[in-house]
Amino acid sequence: MRPASAGLFCAMDDSIRNQLTRIQQRYDELTNQMGHPDIAADYERLNAIARERAEMGTLVELFADYQAGEAEAASAETMVDDEPDAELREMAESELLEIRDRLAGIDRRIVRALLPKDPRDDKNVIVEIRAGAGGDEAAIFAADLYRMYARFAERQRWQTEIIDASETERGGFKEVVFEVRGAGAYSRLKYESGVHRVQRVPETEAQGRIHTSTATVAVLAEADDVDVDIEEKDIRTDIFHSSGAGGQNVNKVATAVRLTHNPTGIVVVCQDERSQFKNRVKAMTVLKSRLFDLQMQKQQAEISETRRSQVGSGDRSEKIRTYNYPQDRITDHRIGLTLHSIPDRLDGNIDDLIDAIATADEADRLQGVTA
Repeated sequence: MRPASAGLFCAMDDSIRNQLTRIQQRYDELTNQMGHPDIAADYERLNAIARERAEMGTLVELFADYQAGEAEAASAETMVDDEPDAELREMAESELLEIRDRLAGIDRRIVRALLPKDPRDDKNVIVEIRAGAGGDEAAIFAADLYRMYARFAERQRWQTEIIDASETERGGFKEVVFEVRGAGAYSRLKYESGVHRVQRVPETEAQGRIHTSTATVAVLAEADDVDVDIEEKDIRTDIFHSSGAGGQNVNKVATAVRLTHNPTGIVVVCQDERSQFKNRVKAMTVLKSRLFDLQMQKQQAEISETRRSQVGSGDRSEKIRTYNYPQDRITDHRIGLTLHSIPDRLDGNIDDLIDAIATADEADRLQGVTA
């Protein structure tokens, strides 16, 4: 039986087509502006126009490919409907199916290209892990999470460096702050912000009872000087002696630095280095990153007050994941994902966890684009 052509293939949503039409018009307008003598003579203005035009280039090319495919599909449909020769008609039907598949692929690429880019994705990050409920066991769990991220970073060939750490006598961390440097570090680690919960039997538990402990993870994009402007008059600097586990003095010279940002009340401590200057530089890096994070949160809240991502808000008060040792099970509560092999995950093999959350986030944002 000869299949009906069912009209011209039109997978593209009308709202997306309208967006692309406006982008094409703006692209053409910018192209014309670049050829104007007055603009060509103004280097800064010409650069700004060129940057804006370049950002649209991929979408303009994809839209042109799509429109060309639509024209090919229309021609093939006409042949399917009107060609009397059965063999030629069959060839046209086969070609039409291929064109439709190609159009569907272009359409998916267009929708992804329309997704708003997170300007922080390529930045280095500051990761802060703090022990929550659970006493010593929570501190040990915080140390486990630190090692997990350090091993994950190592597998990505990223560099890590501890900025500040408050250790316990049993080898845990009350808190640990460290930097991760590498391409795309924030784009991967940003999904880890939130409360992590562990259920296991502590080594000191004689009755074999399962305890529940928590640790809080905060992932902050490292701010550049151009991202955050801090006035020295807004910062109070305190210098004191570094201390280690059990309150022992590690350094007889006062080198530890505490910065307090008076307008926001944010406090940053750095005592990992033996140099007061180096500790202050690191503390400033963390302070800028926290202020940048605060600034971005406000912007995102203004952009969308009601939208809440499927993968959660990223708020550090939100429970995102449970590590259940008796059942060797990890559950990510944001997307209902359950995986096994906790020791392997804590050794840094968390790519599949992050991939699953990133995919859910993209699917949610795609709905926003096509809605």
